[in-house]
Amino acid sequence: MTAMVSSAGRRRSMDVQKIILLAILVGIFVFLSLAAPNFFAIRNFTNILMQVSVIVMIASAANLLMITGNFDLSVGSVLAFCAIMHAYLTKQGMPIWASILACVAIAALWGVFNGVMVGVLNVTPVIATIATMYAARGFAYLIARWDGGANITAGLPQNFAEFGRTMLFGQVPIIILFMVVVFAVFFFIERKTPLGRFSYAIGGNLSAARLSGINVVGVIVALYVLVGALAGLCGIIQVSRVGAAFPNLGQGLEFDVIVAIVLGGTSMMGGEGSLVGMLLGALVVGLAANGLNLFGVQYFYQTITYGVILIGAVLIDLAVHRKA
Repeated sequence: MTAMVSSAGRRRSMDVQKIILLAILVGIFVFLSLAAPNFFAIRNFTNILMQVSVIVMIASAANLLMITGNFDLSVGSVLAFCAIMHAYLTKQGMPIWASILACVAIAALWGVFNGVMVGVLNVTPVIATIATMYAARGFAYLIARWDGGANITAGLPQNFAEFGRTMLFGQVPIIILFMVVVFAVFFFIERKTPLGRFSYAIGGNLSAARLSGINVVGVIVALYVLVGALAGLCGIIQVSRVGAAFPNLGQGLEFDVIVAIVLGGTSMMGGEGSLVGMLLGALVVGLAANGLNLFGVQYFYQTITYGVILIGAVLIDLAVHRKA
């Protein structure tokens, strides 16, 4: 009975958190519409959605991962690694489609490494994924060095940028379509599949999940693989859209993903959260970043702001769990 009351209390707290997020979104939207003349430009909204798309795609899988009580700090580096690798492979003559498949597969292998470290060897997620973060970023710089420079900008195939720059109906970038599809797939996974149910069970009570026959290691590895694969796909789309590859691509992305997830009400301790809340959190992050850019705020002030948002997200998470 006590557990049922506690669960109902947590659900109410999460609903309140979503309402607060929605109010914050409306507030930011109204403020920017009044204070920034260029806010309502179609190009600006497209930029917001493109920035949010990367966060939402990766966070769709990372949200379930955090519900199990784990997280991944390597997504930005895996994204950069796959971006550089895609440029390098296509420059060496590999067909675009083959390079895309190969790079997504390699990104998934980074996820396997993380999953084995955390799920099998019981390395804490922060240590395991920081190790991957440094390794993947280092390999990105190394691959660029193999190509003969700090970046890969010259000698790419003529059709290299076609994939990332594909526009639907002449106006909608393909990454936005990917975001919608990925979100819909993970919404279904969260609500209707054993992977979603098992994720909540593992985060809620790891020992009980094991005793009930859930393949805890398999679920954790699968989620790390999905996070890695989506980070790799985002890296491929990003580098294709830009038409050049840089090893420092995606720096700080892991914190954008975590902030979006935690702002959305997913507990860093596991056991609760929702994809809808994550989407609201991602939109808050995206609108805040867009507002800072529109007002010409310098980069170091922006990083301070992101730090404050992260601290605020953690404090909200702690406050919700105290009340629950």
